[in-house]
Amino acid sequence: MNISLRILTGCAIALSLGAVAQAHAEGFVDDAQAKLSLRNLYYNSDNRGSGSAPRQEEWGQGFNLNLQSGFTSGTVGFGVDALALLGVRLDGGGRAGDNASGVTRNPSARAGQGNMFPVDSDNAAVDQFSSLGLTAKLRVSKTEARLGTLQPRLPVVMYNDGRLLPQTFEGAQVTSKEFDNLSLTAGQLNRAKGRASSDKTALSMGGAQKNADTQAFNFAGLDYQLSKDLLAQYYFGNLDDFYDQHFLGLTHKWVLGPGSLKSDLRYWYSDADGKNASAQGRDEGYLAAGYYGENAAGAALTRGEVDNRTWSALFTYSLGGHSLGLGYQAVEGNSNFPFINQGDVHPGSSGALTYLITDRQLANFSRAGERTWLAQYDYDFVSIGVPGLTASLAYLKGTDVQSANGELSEWERDFALSYVTQSGPLKGLGVTWKNAAFRSEVVSGVDQNRLILSYSIAL
Repeated sequence: MNISLRILTGCAIALSLGAVAQAHAEGFVDDAQAKLSLRNLYYNSDNRGSGSAPRQEEWGQGFNLNLQSGFTSGTVGFGVDALALLGVRLDGGGRAGDNASGVTRNPSARAGQGNMFPVDSDNAAVDQFSSLGLTAKLRVSKTEARLGTLQPRLPVVMYNDGRLLPQTFEGAQVTSKEFDNLSLTAGQLNRAKGRASSDKTALSMGGAQKNADTQAFNFAGLDYQLSKDLLAQYYFGNLDDFYDQHFLGLTHKWVLGPGSLKSDLRYWYSDADGKNASAQGRDEGYLAAGYYGENAAGAALTRGEVDNRTWSALFTYSLGGHSLGLGYQAVEGNSNFPFINQGDVHPGSSGALTYLITDRQLANFSRAGERTWLAQYDYDFVSIGVPGLTASLAYLKGTDVQSANGELSEWERDFALSYVTQSGPLKGLGVTWKNAAFRSEVVSGVDQNRLILSYSIAL
């Protein structure tokens, strides 16, 4: 048995033994859940105009074993979760990893990450990779604390699950729902594991140079349900030595005519923290990406310092199986929108996910000065008697990107078609095709296709 399968099996055995030992503890076993999620992904990306890797084509199988215990009985309840991940490369077609152009990296270079699989020192994708994450948890009344492997989905930090295996973080998080209609969250993240990696690394952000990182992202926030249809949010995030970020959000649902209208308003205010706020720290590589030419008065702007305000509004009207969304986003300030940029490449530009309404398959339209319009149409075919079949089409156009060459623009078009089997021996089997095109005056364009088969088994 290979080492990856031993990790999966060992995890299951360890948790099973723990469950037996705790069999007397009401809830620990009775409320336990186990699920094995399977994902088969074919990935084809034509990176137009890119000389280093013009084409990437990979095919792999992912296994995600999620084991969750219940809580022991008593005033203080204890539990443990385990997440075992395994990715197997089925075919790279000679174009795996980031070696599509046939360029061989320096043999002395440290192995890195590709799009779906880690790559070794000769720039070839590995045959398989795996990881194991454990989380201890504690519950008192309606407050829960978790320590270990986390997958946060908050306005100031979100894990990425856009490839074969999901990204994970390491840290601690406390969530409390002691008060009616109010949820409080706080915690700290200190390490991350990319979606195409088995290694934990420190945290960084876009624009930072190599070795400019930190092991502390602190966050806190609240979700307050003002009424059945109105949700207000405030969150704070601090990536130590990089930035402070405040988020305000308001979501409202309103019955309008025969359908319903959802309004989604978001605002972020971000400024420099620690080393990024000092000239010495920026000289050490603690830099933010953005445009740092001259301001309207002709004075030179501070290079690499976080300076950003981003706001957006998205309105979606739903009627029957139809949903039509229209949105607008503005990125103000000298720096790009800052976020934890910790994924497949460190430091780099891929692997991260943000809460922006413009974060899509290929780009997130978060450059300094960028103004983006978006339109999206979704259709659920259940309304014409075909349950399980859905389609989505979106178009985004970003303009006014600040650069030394004037104001630049970019656009993206996304299409997705998905079907989930509703009955029979293959009930629950999902098939998804995602197609996207991206063109930009800032970076190279991309044409991309993803074909995904997914299936979950409750154990």
